[in-house]
Amino acid sequence: MKNFAITGVSGYIAPRHLRAIRDTGNRLIAAVDPNDSAGILDSYFTDVAFFTEFERFDRHIEKLRHRSQGESLDYLSICSPNHLHDAHCRLALRVGADAICEKPLVLNPWNLDALEEIERESGKRIWTILQLRLLPSIIELKQKIDAAPPGTRHHVKLSYITGRGPWYRYSWKGQHEKSGGIATNIGIHLFDLLLWLFGPVQKNEVHVMERERAGGFLALERAEIVWFLSIDMKDLPFEPRPGELTTFRSILVDGQELEFTKGFTDLHTRVYEETLAGRGFGIADARRSIELVHQIRHAPIGRGEGPRHPSLR
Repeated sequence: MKNFAITGVSGYIAPRHLRAIRDTGNRLIAAVDPNDSAGILDSYFTDVAFFTEFERFDRHIEKLRHRSQGESLDYLSICSPNHLHDAHCRLALRVGADAICEKPLVLNPWNLDALEEIERESGKRIWTILQLRLLPSIIELKQKIDAAPPGTRHHVKLSYITGRGPWYRYSWKGQHEKSGGIATNIGIHLFDLLLWLFGPVQKNEVHVMERERAGGFLALERAEIVWFLSIDMKDLPFEPRPGELTTFRSILVDGQELEFTKGFTDLHTRVYEETLAGRGFGIADARRSIELVHQIRHAPIGRGEGPRHPSLR
């Protein structure tokens, strides 16, 4: 049984990590979030030291490191806002623990170089959550792509619309400097998936980059891709209703729909199982998608001759 702590425990993604920690037979010993609405903890664990001040949390897990071997921290699960991921990964390694960090691992590619150096110095690892790579339908597709004759190119249309109300723009997620913007916060796991399936970037065009929507064209080694991301309810292909589905996800590969919906909610425990076995996703796995979304954020807008996503025409 390993000892875990978690940052950002009151946030949206934390329950998936709490469930994964519990279902892999491990123990949560500490949690932190500036928001004190952390009652979700009681659904998974009954004795967790909780802090609203990060400094006190830091001091607590540092103190555990100097106690008996069974009390020190083994893993820090990081569910905090994106701009804090880098610092919280550093904390994990400083106190002798591995980090398991939500996407995106960092906002800027050069931060990865520094984290790799800290890994080498500490002997500990930084892992991330790339759960779509474990989805059976995705694995099957990758096997088919890898087995295709050299030079085969696929045509892909990615549409991801996840409606958000006005609260979104007032939260950290709507602040570009904290979330990285829509391509990073909403699109990172999808861009990772496309790069894993179809290879490195050959051309990157950004046709639209707004606060609530973005779209463009990617030429990868084995595919040409038009993509569209939106958090605007008006972009949904159906009428949104409170309490009902407000998300539309679609990846068409050569005209055929790819089933990947379940990967968004059900695979965190599988990622934890692989990570605990030493087969998880590390910095090297995350690097290409971090580099791509950074390029997208800084690309000229509207230029290029590549095809446009139908939602942008």
